[in-house]
Amino acid sequence: MSAADELTGELAPPMANGEVLFEAPWQGRVFGMARALAEAGVYDWDEFRAHLIDEIAAWDRDPAGEYRYYDHFLRALERLLLAKGLIGADGLGERVSAFAARPHGHDH
Repeated sequence: MSAADELTGELAPPMANGEVLFEAPWQGRVFGMARALAEAGVYDWDEFRAHLIDEIAAWDRDPAGEYRYYDHFLRALERLLLAKGLIGADGLGERVSAFAARPHGHDH
């Protein structure tokens, strides 16, 4: 069973013809990274799914702006890595700032 098959309903990524859709390279990378970390035993995939459920539920309670699946997916992964102590808040903030400072259209 693929990672996309394990994410159903509101948790399902955008798909077409049975294939996961990505609008930008970073989306495919974060999806692959989340799955690779789970397969490497860094965390259980169900732990990630629980964080994704929480992230989407928070948006459902107070929708701010357009629903963007991979933004929720990324925040769920970040929260899980922080919760497991795999990255610190300062280190995460520095990386986010560094990527945000890159010019538009840069292949992150």
